[in-house]
Amino acid sequence: MKITLVAVNGRYTHSCLALYYLRNRLYRGLPGCEVDIQQYALNDPYHETLLRIVADKPDAILFSAYIWSSERIQRLLADLARMLPATPLVVGGPQAVWIADTLPAGCTVVEGEAEGLPEGFFTDLAAGKMLARYKCEAGHPFAMPYLDDDFVTTLKNRQIYYESTRGCPFACSYCLSATSSGVLYKDLAEVQEELTRLLTQQPPVVRFVDRTFNARADRTLALWRFLAAQPGETCFHFEIAPELFTDEMLTFLATVPVGRFQFEIGLQSTNPETLAAIKRTADPARIEANFARILAHDNIHLHLDLILGLPFEDKKTFARSFNNAFGLAPHYIQMGLLKILPGTPLARRCEEFGLLASKAPPYEILSSRWLAQDEMADLYWFGECVEAFYNNRYFRRFFTYLRRVEADPFLFFAQLLKGCREHNFFAQAKTQKLMNRILVDLVAPRHDQPLLKELLRYDWLRSGHRFLPEELAGEEFTQVRDRLYHSLPDELPPLFDRRLRNHFFKKTIFLACSAELLAETGLSDKDRDGDICFPVGQQEGVLRLQKAVLLPVSKD
Repeated sequence: MKITLVAVNGRYTHSCLALYYLRNRLYRGLPGCEVDIQQYALNDPYHETLLRIVADKPDAILFSAYIWSSERIQRLLADLARMLPATPLVVGGPQAVWIADTLPAGCTVVEGEAEGLPEGFFTDLAAGKMLARYKCEAGHPFAMPYLDDDFVTTLKNRQIYYESTRGCPFACSYCLSATSSGVLYKDLAEVQEELTRLLTQQPPVVRFVDRTFNARADRTLALWRFLAAQPGETCFHFEIAPELFTDEMLTFLATVPVGRFQFEIGLQSTNPETLAAIKRTADPARIEANFARILAHDNIHLHLDLILGLPFEDKKTFARSFNNAFGLAPHYIQMGLLKILPGTPLARRCEEFGLLASKAPPYEILSSRWLAQDEMADLYWFGECVEAFYNNRYFRRFFTYLRRVEADPFLFFAQLLKGCREHNFFAQAKTQKLMNRILVDLVAPRHDQPLLKELLRYDWLRSGHRFLPEELAGEEFTQVRDRLYHSLPDELPPLFDRRLRNHFFKKTIFLACSAELLAETGLSDKDRDGDICFPVGQQEGVLRLQKAVLLPVSKD
């Protein structure tokens, strides 16, 4: 029997863990069956996707549906039911039961985990006589589902998803995890054995799907130590609760090689009423202290999540949540719209909270009792502004300065959003050059405009550029270089020796800087102007910025 398993992922680099669990369960339930895993991306041409699914004339087609993919899967199922009327069509995954009423007649819906599929499912599938619905038993063991061949076929050039636990210690009312209780922990020795086998394939990224990876301190620390000691350059992604870090964890994290770990941290909100309404606890002082300790070592990428549209969150409280998030100085701030997922506790309180969401997946919030539709729309575009300007490496020192001097960063970004609209920014390619132009215009009336413009110039060169755009023009590079060529000594270790002096001046960018700029960048604590150079090569650290070196004071 030939069975095709299909997932539609958000991007080509993503992969669908569920298909591999299902494949292995099919091998046990239907010995001798042939299973073909097909993974597509949302931006793939629809008609080509449809033709590829039917090309090998499978005996059954099984889909895994998530909120991001369910609309595409509904369309595929509608067409497949007409093209292959005698072929069993099955859909499972977290969205399956919620789109059941929209599926064509004859489609089968599976509810629950693939490991718990009843034996009758396989008997019926082989006979081609499927029931409308099957419910799986929960709590079954979940061994790693990957086979060695997967890494050179369906997983090639994709991120690898892995789970060492199922469930979540939290019960946030907007999350599907709130509909189940408890966490199932895989044996630590089994996890290490599976990861050892997985890492022999040298995947670029392994994303742990554990809902709160650091829920158990001893277990977390054991796995981190194990992973950090493995050879290779695989990056490991974890979902983390910032208040659960222990001192021992934080001490160890300081030793992790740059780029080996990345953390996705769910702050969501800092408004106490909001946190209480969604059943989320938080200790702001502890979160701030833990965040600062991790950030100080510049070795772990920190991705911070806020959710827009939560109960009791109005524009004022959201601005405060944003300011708190910005003050933590994460590398990435994601402002995601609240999704009213069917079946969650929050979905049952929509009328109480005045929550209006899109009827179609991904069920994103449109308005609430606290945010009218126009306010929600403004905050959405505010988030897009943060996404474009903050969530990159282009303006790091610029925003570090603003973090220190601005009492209300939210207001600054609101003004930046106004400037973006005046430049029609969101309808254009979001280049660093265009963003610099908008920022230069924005800071023009400020008393600290000269320093801000210098910081933009410095950030531009730290991003790796070898020229300055017109709006950032200053003293010509060649003038600074010629002055330094005649004033610097014949040798300046470790930058150059006598033999490589000319090569150094040919390949290096030089910038004259004010004392204020040197102080803000940490290059000098002396109250005098100076010159810096940007030699070839990147600095160690998460963002891999261009090196910047303060040169000795020129001699007259």
